[in-house]
Amino acid sequence: MTLGAGESAIAADVSRLGEQIRGGSTRALARGLTWIEAGGARAETLSAYLYASGGRAHVVGITGSPGSGKSTLARGLARAARARGLTLGIIAVDPSSPFTGGAILGDRIRMNDLALDPGVFIRSMATRGALGGLCRAAADAVDLMDAAGRDLVLVETVGIGQDEVDVMRVAHSVIVVSVPGLGDDIQALKAGVLEIADIHVVNKADRDGANRTIADLRAMLTLVPAPPDAWMPPVLPTVAAREEGVDAVLDTLAGHMAALKTSSELERRRARIAEGRVMKIAQDLAAQAIVSPGSAEAGRLLEQVARRELPPHACARTLLAWSIDASARGGTHDV
Repeated sequence: MTLGAGESAIAADVSRLGEQIRGGSTRALARGLTWIEAGGARAETLSAYLYASGGRAHVVGITGSPGSGKSTLARGLARAARARGLTLGIIAVDPSSPFTGGAILGDRIRMNDLALDPGVFIRSMATRGALGGLCRAAADAVDLMDAAGRDLVLVETVGIGQDEVDVMRVAHSVIVVSVPGLGDDIQALKAGVLEIADIHVVNKADRDGANRTIADLRAMLTLVPAPPDAWMPPVLPTVAAREEGVDAVLDTLAGHMAALKTSSELERRRARIAEGRVMKIAQDLAAQAIVSPGSAEAGRLLEQVARRELPPHACARTLLAWSIDASARGGTHDV
């Protein structure tokens, strides 16, 4: 198959930038992440080019209620990891600006003291309306940092709610951060956090009520059914602002990865991550095709749904069938 001039130019750009990223260039990594966030053919080609080069980094998700100290904990973990000679990538998913759609960059401000360390690369990414606590480009961004040779990749979510548990679909280890006094024991049950956490961290443990929060979490964990040899999520106290307890969290992360490697759980998690990622991409592609069907007949179908003359499921199936047919024929649906 002969590539067109535009495709050849993209392939050349991707090859050049991809090799620079593999070589550890910080500037190339920053440019590649900008491509990934922008999306499109160039981003997809770069992701595909580097995909086989990944699989070595330990990817750690950090999630929890807003204000629980996720960014401060990430900063502390980065400093502790650097003291051990590890290199890091940090993806901080910030809320989107309602005016520009870009990241508000609060996490970057809190991690300013790490900015001059060449062993730490920090990238704030906007949610851009995506649910689940992550942005759509997060998984591809992890791949780029992995391919760049970072030992540890921390992915900090914007904060969890009722169903914001997408972090478990990109991370090998998940840290859930709680704080005393915010009702996190109740919220944990609502959000399914007990099921996604590999490590519970009770931050700001110098506050009143910290011991009760720790005890409540440990008690609830005993109610979660698990095989006898399964990893039991520990509950660790920290005061991340003073970096107290952070080394214990880093030690536990290393222990969790060792436990994953000595069992078949690591392969199961990689399979789960791959499945979740492929399904999410497929859903996004289908949604794009259906939201912009691009034909007068499709518009008439949607009008029928609005008038309750056609059920939504029937309309959606028809539009999806059209998009699949158009994709197979390399064109658009004709009416």
